Amino acid sequence: MSQKKLSDFVTTQAMEFGVPGVAVGVLLDGQESYASHGVTNLGNPVPVDEKTLFPLASVSKTFTATALMRLVAEGKVDLDAPVRRYVPELRLADERAAERITVLNLLNHTSGLDWNLIDDGEGDRSLAGLVRKLPALPLIAPPGTRASYSQAGYNLAGRVVEKVTGLPFEQAMASLVLEPVGLPDTVYGLSEVMVRTYAVGYNRGDDGELRAARPWGAFREGARADNPGGGLASSVSDLLRWARFQLGDGEGVLPAAELRRMREQTVALRGSTLGDGFGICWFLHNLDGLHGIGHGGSGNGHFAELLIVPERDFAVVSLSNVGPDGYPFNQSVVRWALEHYLGVVEKPVEPFPYDEGRARQVAGRYEIDAMNLDLATDGTRLTLAVGIKPEIREASDQEMPPDYPAAGIGFLPGDGDEYIVTEGGLKGQRGYFSRDEGGAVTGIDLAGRLFKRVPGAS
Repeated sequence: MSQKKLSDFVTTQAMEFGVPGVAVGVLLDGQESYASHGVTNLGNPVPVDEKTLFPLASVSKTFTATALMRLVAEGKVDLDAPVRRYVPELRLADERAAERITVLNLLNHTSGLDWNLIDDGEGDRSLAGLVRKLPALPLIAPPGTRASYSQAGYNLAGRVVEKVTGLPFEQAMASLVLEPVGLPDTVYGLSEVMVRTYAVGYNRGDDGELRAARPWGAFREGARADNPGGGLASSVSDLLRWARFQLGDGEGVLPAAELRRMREQTVALRGSTLGDGFGICWFLHNLDGLHGIGHGGSGNGHFAELLIVPERDFAVVSLSNVGPDGYPFNQSVVRWALEHYLGVVEKPVEPFPYDEGRARQVAGRYEIDAMNLDLATDGTRLTLAVGIKPEIREASDQEMPPDYPAAGIGFLPGDGDEYIVTEGGLKGQRGYFSRDEGGAVTGIDLAGRLFKRVPGAS
């Protein structure tokens, strides 16, 4: 695969999706290829390149999990131990859950914790402060019974790192992972970002115009509680170095066996675009017989995607700076790279034709702690809209990403409870509906998160 073909594809896709700046990297058999397009800032344009920093959002979790696995390898943390062994002050809405949640439950999203606590800008915004606020976070299931993606779970894992090492989380991460792996441009905090070249995020308004996203990523002044789950910034070149590390023997950071252990399935996922299961942090993918591990991230006007195929010594990274179109751009890059470098072609998924009875059965409002998800039918199609709860948006002192407007979804073959989004910024996302013992729909999974049905809402 020539460098020109990669560059031509990235440029064409960036222009099609209207992304101001993108950076892409591919690793195959030890050789790195890079392609960039656009600028870091529409107002003060500087060309994006492989050294440009983007917020990683949830790709940050792969670093937190690897640091914890180093502590496991050193005998300082037991994956099966209750979190309270390391964070004895932990309290939750359910005391039994607080007693039972293990470190592994945090790392494979089976803790039963809802998505996250919303930063209201008040009080202690450290990881210790987060732990004190956790009794206010809803529980969606008993620990260990099902997977549901939880930012709060990873931020609590970061507090485990602090307590075990006796260091602030960011210092612990530098000594455990970032420095020994050799990642000079993978950093926490605006003070580190501002001395490097970085890409401004943008959101597209209803009028089609791009507006700069504020704040930049998760980097709110004085807020550290989201760093374990989403606080890193990095470049494509550093992320390919990270992929090399994950493909290697641990390089003295942790034993190769512990690195490989992170790729082994710990819990299955149903009907999810994100993967077929969780390892330790990693989403696991069956890529036409090849085993892939990956993670994505979405922030305020930024999207990140990392996919690694260990059997082929392959990795692809895509970073983009516009919402919501950065997500489909990144997905198109990953699909193209898999096809043109590895010969893996994604098989199209076709939904059933519209069914009025099934549509009315699932129509209604669903929610997590921070967002509402609304399913509606007009008699011709079923649509899904998702957005931040109005009361949270109104109370926040920070700009928040725009909502995803109503977009069509269709049911997939099988038991009839799996679906795919067929248009809009979430196009291609898959999920499923949960039912109680009587067959009534009680929830919907989207992006790995369980949204519970709101009784009586329409």
